[in-house]
Amino acid sequence: MILPITSMTAIFAGLLILLLTMKVVQIRRRDGVVLGDNDNRTLAKAIRGHANAVEQLPIALILMGLSEAQGAALSVLATVALVLIIGRTMHAVYFAVHGTHWRLRMYGMMLTLIAQIALVVILTATLLG
Repeated sequence: MILPITSMTAIFAGLLILLLTMKVVQIRRRDGVVLGDNDNRTLAKAIRGHANAVEQLPIALILMGLSEAQGAALSVLATVALVLIIGRTMHAVYFAVHGTHWRLRMYGMMLTLIAQIALVVILTATLLG
């Protein structure tokens, strides 16, 4: 079974998580922190940005893949995938780039939640419809 929308979104998700991981590793090496965050606020922020991506992206990809496998409209899924990608990128930039305004995080999370709600509705509709 080919799932082009989910596959492309998973590529983005994998790259985003990889970049956030590299940011955590960079700060750990620079500041000599092996375990935890050593009360380093910059490191704690980077760790949370990575963790949040790892918490949010898998469920979105599962919902998307199941929706696509159940025959949901690809144009609708592509739109939701774009909303998710934009939201996760905005959220990640806040955590990865020092001095970024907090509103970028807020809008990024709003878009993420909109995409996840849409995916739940789409999957439910494809199963019931």
